[in-house]
Amino acid sequence: MIAIVDYGMGNLGSVANMFKKVGVLAQITSDPDVIMASPKILLPGVGSFDSAMQRINSSGLKEVLDYKALVEKIPILGICLGMQLLMDGSEEGELSGLGWIPGMAYHFKGRIDSQLKVPHMGWNVATVTKVNGLTENFNGELRYYFVHSYFVRAKDPSDSIMRTKYGVEFDSAVASGNVYGAQFHPEKSHKFGMRLFENFAKIKC
Repeated sequence: MIAIVDYGMGNLGSVANMFKKVGVLAQITSDPDVIMASPKILLPGVGSFDSAMQRINSSGLKEVLDYKALVEKIPILGICLGMQLLMDGSEEGELSGLGWIPGMAYHFKGRIDSQLKVPHMGWNVATVTKVNGLTENFNGELRYYFVHSYFVRAKDPSDSIMRTKYGVEFDSAVASGNVYGAQFHPEKSHKFGMRLFENFAKIKC
């Protein structure tokens, strides 16, 4: 069972449906007890960084998530804004992130050609830079659907497992130990997203 964390910000139904399509049992939940008992966690997110962290902090979920990530060390996947929350922080806000993977989220504005639109929206290529449980058996050109105004750079380059270019190169997927992140929307990325979710489901606890 994969716990899809509901803290009020995320495309939860679509994520659950994608897991259903690949035959993986997943449950949307905001119950700390259910999350505590789960062998794997998916952390979604759509919206602003500070709003997301405020909700996680005020709901009591941060303590549970920290325990699962840092003590039990179960596999955790953050997607979209959820990936940015894994980092130390973001230029979008003032609150600290979860800090499970050292790094920051930066705004595209001022770092890319002014002719490129922000947010970065639509299909783009993601190139595997490191093979691990999340990226194994990824062959050929990988295309994912993105919607984001901030991009992540991991502090340690070895934590980058996929990279994408939109004016600048950024980490479109990261991993450190048991914690994984994907900037794109796997639930909107058809066969490519299905493959990523299948790989996550196969990662041993």
